Amino acid sequence: MAEIAPLTPLRYDASRPPNGLASVVAPPYDVIDATQRAALAAKDPHNVVKLILPEGEGDAKYANAAALFESWLREKVLVRDTEPGFYRYDQSFAPPGGGARLRRRGFLGLVRLVPFSERIVLPHERTLSGPKEDRLKLFRATKTNLSPGFMLYRDPGNKLDAALDEASLLAELDSGDGVHHALAKISDRAAVDAIVSGVAASQLLIADGHHRYETALRYSEEQTATAGAGAHPRGRHRYFMVFLANGDDPNLVVFPTHRHVHSLPSASFDQLTARAKVLFDVTVKDGGASADVLLAWLHEATARPAFVMASPDGRAARLCLKPGVDLSAHPTVGKLHPTLQRTDVGLLHAGVLEHILGITPEAQAAKTNLWYPQDARAALADLRSGKGQLLALMNATPVADVRTVAEAGEVMPQKSTFFFPKVLTGLAIHTLEVDVAVA
Repeated sequence: MAEIAPLTPLRYDASRPPNGLASVVAPPYDVIDATQRAALAAKDPHNVVKLILPEGEGDAKYANAAALFESWLREKVLVRDTEPGFYRYDQSFAPPGGGARLRRRGFLGLVRLVPFSERIVLPHERTLSGPKEDRLKLFRATKTNLSPGFMLYRDPGNKLDAALDEASLLAELDSGDGVHHALAKISDRAAVDAIVSGVAASQLLIADGHHRYETALRYSEEQTATAGAGAHPRGRHRYFMVFLANGDDPNLVVFPTHRHVHSLPSASFDQLTARAKVLFDVTVKDGGASADVLLAWLHEATARPAFVMASPDGRAARLCLKPGVDLSAHPTVGKLHPTLQRTDVGLLHAGVLEHILGITPEAQAAKTNLWYPQDARAALADLRSGKGQLLALMNATPVADVRTVAEAGEVMPQKSTFFFPKVLTGLAIHTLEVDVAVA
């Protein structure tokens, strides 16, 4: 049973940012490069990017973040809400690549931290040690959960919609990337209780923030061990701040992340297409078709797992899994769990990247020979201008497939999902006191 609880967070004093809340929030830390960090920091001296990506050499940056955070508390840049609640969070956006605007609705709340072995919170991809160590040092220094994760609950009948409607608007902002954000608070006791009980019936699937969740769990276990009897059974340190959304909502759309192959000793398009015929029906298209044409061509094959491999010379091949092929006998695909064997990304990674191109699972995880572009047009233009060797254009991975794989106890290859838009950091901040209980 999933246990969630309302937040009593720190939030920016609405009267303080001279240019509004938009000037102090930021995307998740792991999608911010140096140029974007500088631009965010220049917006406002109190932009949250200064906490999530602090300045300083080596471990000094974590102490700098802690000192800065304490100064913002003293100056009342950040103030604590007076009563707990869930924070409904709507994001309105146009899909990448165009289309009618959509609204994704969810809410910010707390999820009790439990090991994955309990099968209450389900991961869907593997994590790397480096990012976890970095975030753990920031947790230890600030004693604060700055960035929310993103999880999906099950509610096919939309039973929580009425409770989520019981909200008072707090703030609206545009983040400059075409996304409109609206934050509203749900403090009505009956609505809060309905949300708690409604989510409790579901396993929670991590959509984004695997590293953050694992870090929060490790930090919680450390603090519990250190505090001993002084650790409250419902202490704030035992809970992780999360954006929770209905995984059955049709507006919860996933977009594709493509694979750009580079730096291999050899990556022959002809050899790839010849060897791929063991598993796939292979159709070659000549003539330098555009990314839109290739993606439309790919979408025609959604009845079977499929992807398109593009070559720098303008050729492209659509690979569709052969009907009735014995996947269990294949030397690499056969090692996959049956739920993964029928997914586009599972077949690409095991059947092509590993088996044909020789990119080992370890090299895939380390991104040694792969870039993961989300803009198909830009990636194809890069390929044809001489960047990289091959490009795999992908369909989006359906949420149902992600959940099926997770519920089977398996994980998908990295970057199998691209949930858009990203959840902003800075709308709420959860502190991690061991002796203060959640509401």
